[in-house]
Amino acid sequence: DVQPAGVWGGLVQAGGSLRLSCAASGGALDYRAVGWFRQTPGKEREGISCIVSLDDLYYVDSVKGRFAISRDSAKNTVYLQVNNLQPEDTALYYCATGGNYCTDRSDIISTSVFNSWGQGTLVTVSS
Repeated sequence: DVQPAGVWGGLVQAGGSLRLSCAASGGALDYRAVGWFRQTPGKEREGISCIVSLDDLYYVDSVKGRFAISRDSAKNTVYLQVNNLQPEDTALYYCATGGNYCTDRSDIISTSVFNSWGQGTLVTVSS
C-alpha cells in the first residue's frame, strides 16, 4: 500500500511561507487522492486541501488563496505551498492517501476517505 512519509514543517513568522512535502513509498501517488490535514490540541483533524488530478483540487475556505497543492509525479511527491501564514495556522500537519476521492458524501475532505497516513509535523507561526 502507498505509505506517505513524513512531512517537514517548521517555525515561521506571520506572513511567511513554507512548502510542505509528502513523499510516498510502496506505490505511485498518481491518480490517488492525496489530502492534507491539520490538527490543533483538543480539536479534530481538519482536512484543508486535496488533489486527485490537476483538474480535481480541493481547498477549505480558510486556506483558499493562500495554500496551493501540487504533485510531482517524477518524485512521487505531493506538495502544499503555504503562504501568508498566520498564527491560527499553527498546527500539526499531516498528509494522507486513500482511493480516488477527496471528500465524503457531505463534500468534506474527511479523514474517513483516507487510509494511509504520514507522520505529522508541527508548523508554528509566530506573530
